[in-house]
Amino acid sequence: MSASPSRLPAVFSESFRFFFLAAGLFAMLSMGAWLTWLYIHWLGGAVPNPTIAVAPHLWHAHEMIFGYSAAVIAGFFLTAVPNWTGSPPARPSFIMIAGGFWIAGRAVVWYAAHLPPVLVAVVDLLFLLTLVARIASDLRRNPKPANLVLLGLLFWLFASNATIHAEWIGFTADTTQTGLRMGLFGLAAMISIVGGRIVPAFTRNALMREGKTEILPVTRPLVDRIGIAMSVLMAVTAAFDMPPIATGVLAVAAALANGTRLSGWGWRQVLHSPILWSLHLGYGLLVLGYLTVGLAALTGFPGETSALHLLGIGGVGAMTLAVMTRAALGHAGRELKVSTSIAIAYTAIAFAALIRGFGTWFAPEQYYLVMFASGGLWVFGFLMFVIDYWWLFVAPKNTVTT
Repeated sequence: MSASPSRLPAVFSESFRFFFLAAGLFAMLSMGAWLTWLYIHWLGGAVPNPTIAVAPHLWHAHEMIFGYSAAVIAGFFLTAVPNWTGSPPARPSFIMIAGGFWIAGRAVVWYAAHLPPVLVAVVDLLFLLTLVARIASDLRRNPKPANLVLLGLLFWLFASNATIHAEWIGFTADTTQTGLRMGLFGLAAMISIVGGRIVPAFTRNALMREGKTEILPVTRPLVDRIGIAMSVLMAVTAAFDMPPIATGVLAVAAALANGTRLSGWGWRQVLHSPILWSLHLGYGLLVLGYLTVGLAALTGFPGETSALHLLGIGGVGAMTLAVMTRAALGHAGRELKVSTSIAIAYTAIAFAALIRGFGTWFAPEQYYLVMFASGGLWVFGFLMFVIDYWWLFVAPKNTVTT
């Protein structure tokens, strides 16, 4: 007999509970594993009989995109899409099954050296495939073009991961880096779309509640469309071997368009509210990430790897943390106000992005110090998140006070 929903742990009662908590925990654990490997390497040692089947930096990149980020996306989409479409929310049994697929994916990639590559691919891809199918089913009720673009990008993440596994299985010769870039820019495009909805909307709502109606966020439909189009094009062209000048121009265009969008959203009016300035900060780091990717392609500064990390840690990491903290409070019926520790967490992730993005350029001889400082700030930021939000995620809903 299957357990009734009431007998399942409260963490499975709502999608954001399980997946946001899983994302926070995995952000720390996976980064901790990466930093441990770096520390051993720094000391001149080596890991005997590693369980992963690929180079550690590839495992690290894969798990940040398809482990951490995919969990955040699942928690957000499975919670938000039913609200957008009027479809029923995911049942606890579905959350438990989908969560099991996500955990299984992390396990098989970690133990890939001892498992058949095809099995690793099938198990790891199952989670995103399940998520795509669920969101597609929900969107049938209200198939707005903007939402269908998000569904397309979600499938793009699945295709990106499949591209990586194709090389790991042996079907292709050199597609891991391509798949990683497809995945990262696909995430950035999602943030461009979703951020363009929620940042000005949440800012406007907060200012109106405070009676500050004289200066409200301004959205420009044409600029919005250009910013989104440039972001989506960045994701699509990542699948091709584009000349650096083409990538650079497109990335700079994405930065300018999305930066123009951000400039009208009233960031100066929310500097007193961490739960709001964190969203503006995350989107600003997305813009900076696009700009540095463009500059790296056109000039070499600050280097392609550094630029991609700035986009990933800042644009994706800072924005997803901001969204998780805001969305969890809203859906739990809590006051939309974060603690000082969460404000510090926002700042820690932002500095982690800046240190990793520019540190190795300005101090190349301090590579390991830069890695440990950036990674340590990332772990610290998500530790603050998990500590602060633990009870909200695991306690029965009727025991969480407003």
